[in-house]
Amino acid sequence: MEPIIGQPAASAALTAADLIIETTTQTFARDVLDASSKVPVIVDFWAPWCGPCKQLTPIIEKVVLAARGAVRLVKMNIDDHPEVAQQLRVQSIPAVFAFKNGQPVDGFMGALPESQVRAFVEKLAGGIGPTPAEELIEAGRAAATDHDLAQAAQAFGRAIQIEPGNPAAVAGLTRCYIESGDFERARQTLGLVRPDAKSDAEIKAAEAALSLAEKSATLGDTAEFLTRIEKNPKDHEARFNLALALNAQGDREGACEQLLISFEYDRNWNEQAARKQLVEFFDAYGPKDEVTLWGRRRLSSIMFS
Repeated sequence: MEPIIGQPAASAALTAADLIIETTTQTFARDVLDASSKVPVIVDFWAPWCGPCKQLTPIIEKVVLAARGAVRLVKMNIDDHPEVAQQLRVQSIPAVFAFKNGQPVDGFMGALPESQVRAFVEKLAGGIGPTPAEELIEAGRAAATDHDLAQAAQAFGRAIQIEPGNPAAVAGLTRCYIESGDFERARQTLGLVRPDAKSDAEIKAAEAALSLAEKSATLGDTAEFLTRIEKNPKDHEARFNLALALNAQGDREGACEQLLISFEYDRNWNEQAARKQLVEFFDAYGPKDEVTLWGRRRLSSIMFS
């Protein structure tokens, strides 16, 4: 599979200039009070020295763009234009106000997570749809489910272009490269995730999936391991390698079963390697996967029996 990050992508911000503007004391009445008679206007009071502002503003911009015209965003630098903030009795920043028909109707202070900002905007706008990047990620997941790796990789790659470092898109593209056997490019793709999302659940799952794929690449056929286990049920190395091979073949339950048996025989073998490998499996499958839930219950039962 060829690299796709460099391919042309549709722009996600074609209307950004219309939806997001900077205002001044002189233009505030036009940009906010008058404009809010047609569409709700969100005002973001910020300053260059404000760290939380730098965290919040990109989130608001992203959610406003996702609303696709249902709301507008107006940003106001209170260092250059303090008068309006003083009139609204803004005590600290970031401070966000929502205006309708020339009047403030809602607001919040401080840097909120994206989920809360989205809820704020949805309440104001009466609901918003997915962002262009989110639509591409869903398309990528659907294509991956249908085993169309090229289409999936293209969708995830375009989403990364639109939202650089998006963890869901990076994880999706990483898995495409894993499935195609290009582990080097998969690892390079993981490096694209934005710094604040390195611990994202999807990124951790993709990292675990890559680790598993690399471990399984040279294992070969399962017959040898099965023969060894038949001769000696406590051949932990054979069970461990069989688990990796089964997982690579898509038999998740069978893979976990072998490690659970090994752990039950001797939980301290090779510094609890069976338990540690099970945890890596669970990370790769995801916390809501049925095998993860089943495996965690079985593991807990053994550990506390």
